[in-house]
Amino acid sequence: MAVLVGKEAPDFSAAAVVDGVDIVEDFSLSQFRGKYVILFFYPKDFTFVCPTELHAFQEKLDAFKAKNTEIIAVSTDTEQSHWGWLQMDKDNGGIEGVTYPIVADTNKTISYNYDVLAGDFYYDENDMLQAEGELVAYRGLFLIDRDGVVRHQLVNDLPLGRNIDEAMRMLDSLQYLEEHGEVCPANWSEGKEGMKATHDGVADYLSTH
Repeated sequence: MAVLVGKEAPDFSAAAVVDGVDIVEDFSLSQFRGKYVILFFYPKDFTFVCPTELHAFQEKLDAFKAKNTEIIAVSTDTEQSHWGWLQMDKDNGGIEGVTYPIVADTNKTISYNYDVLAGDFYYDENDMLQAEGELVAYRGLFLIDRDGVVRHQLVNDLPLGRNIDEAMRMLDSLQYLEEHGEVCPANWSEGKEGMKATHDGVADYLSTH
């Protein structure tokens, strides 16, 4: 598993569905430099856990945008599949109402570059290329800062849904660090005090908590 934290997020250009209806052929990550990005991968359209995550991000989209943050989803399905799923209402298992971009990683290179592609390729005894396992994306999530650097990553196995509040907490932690120059201890959340990254700062923190 590649650790991308501290490294520049791999850029890409691919088709995506934007605002729930518009197919954009050359959607790129780099167009969002100067903003924070939460880039998350999910396995498949028209499934069970995936729509709960996509709807959960949509419910908090305004809160993320208020913090200068873009939400971008990626799966290995085609843009046509994304579009069709977006036209289905929630009661029927669809994701109608999701407005943030959903990228089509049809050739699986984005998932591969972020090292969240499940399954693997190999050559058999006849030198024929084969695939082992299903080549879909794990539930990867990457918090990318305004300079395009990955500051946090989390990867769940396919059946395990994510906590969107935790993604927000990590964003808040990063922005608190940038604004105050203080680190965030365990279970820190917005509104709590941080810590100065010195021995004196730790002592001050412990004396008041």
